[in-house]
Amino acid sequence: MAGFTESAFIKKLADCNNSTQSIQTLSFWLIHHRKHYVQIVKTWYKELLRAKDSKKLTFMYLANDVIQNSRKKGPEYGREFGIVLRKAFEHLSTVGYDDKMKASLTRLLAIWDERGMYDELQITEFKQALLLPPEHPPPKRAKTDNSGKEKKRKLSPTRKKSETEVTVEVDGTVETHVHLSPKTPANDPPEPEELIKALQDLESNLASADEIVRQRVAQLPRSVSDIGLLDEIEDRASAEKLNVQVNDAIKLLNDYNERLTKEVNLRKKVSGMLGDFLQVQKDLLTQAEQALEEYQDRLQKVFAVRQELRTHIRNLPDLTRLPDVTHGLSPLPSAGDLFKIPN
Repeated sequence: MAGFTESAFIKKLADCNNSTQSIQTLSFWLIHHRKHYVQIVKTWYKELLRAKDSKKLTFMYLANDVIQNSRKKGPEYGREFGIVLRKAFEHLSTVGYDDKMKASLTRLLAIWDERGMYDELQITEFKQALLLPPEHPPPKRAKTDNSGKEKKRKLSPTRKKSETEVTVEVDGTVETHVHLSPKTPANDPPEPEELIKALQDLESNLASADEIVRQRVAQLPRSVSDIGLLDEIEDRASAEKLNVQVNDAIKLLNDYNERLTKEVNLRKKVSGMLGDFLQVQKDLLTQAEQALEEYQDRLQKVFAVRQELRTHIRNLPDLTRLPDVTHGLSPLPSAGDLFKIPN
């Protein structure tokens, strides 16, 4: 996955549209690069102010998708967007603020309120920025049974909505956005440079490939690991000598086992990173293939228009080759001739 740059983000914002796939793809890219969240939110707000009125809702849907789908990974985006959202809503209330936009933004605020994305005070501030009256419905009284005890609420049998599903209104229809695909890895996919560094660290710490240490271990005398040979020691000097050899063997094997343990852990880490990276690449490959198919179809349609246009042009009269109807006619008199006074 390409690294983050502000120019790349601005281009992706320009290309983003109201389709579920477009919003989810850019949302996933932003969550992947969330260490740049401060710059991302700053750029998002700057480009929102510059965007055409017809595209400003797309910016809000994108922010909504990022805020909700990044919640499990960390609160950075939610906090950072919370700083600029009031100003964003104030801006939206002054440009192209028709009934459709009002309904869509009201729906977003209702979702955030319902799911606890922002607290009541912030939701009220956002509504006031949109010039919407704050809603404070009276609390419902708990039902009681005949003994006066509060009845337990029965859960609705309806399907529990996945935390990664986002419901927004797009072009008058309510859509449920699912972040990329159900196969999105639970762990963060690594940045390419992070994966490269992990592979380099692994390459420089291959204890299992250390032939020198393995040869030293292979050359250890049998007496340091075979307890049955202790009966053959008949004097203290031999015992002391074996004691030194045993201690040296313990240090050698301890150090080597620590290195091997480090290698095993590093291999597990790299294996997990590769798995996450591969899954992301598979998701992006699918999206790229879908985009390629879509734009190939568009190209074929443009080719068809060009072919039809060429045929149409051949059948049109060539105005540049019309006969000169002025040939043989006397030239028009000049203004001086027209107003010449006779002698």
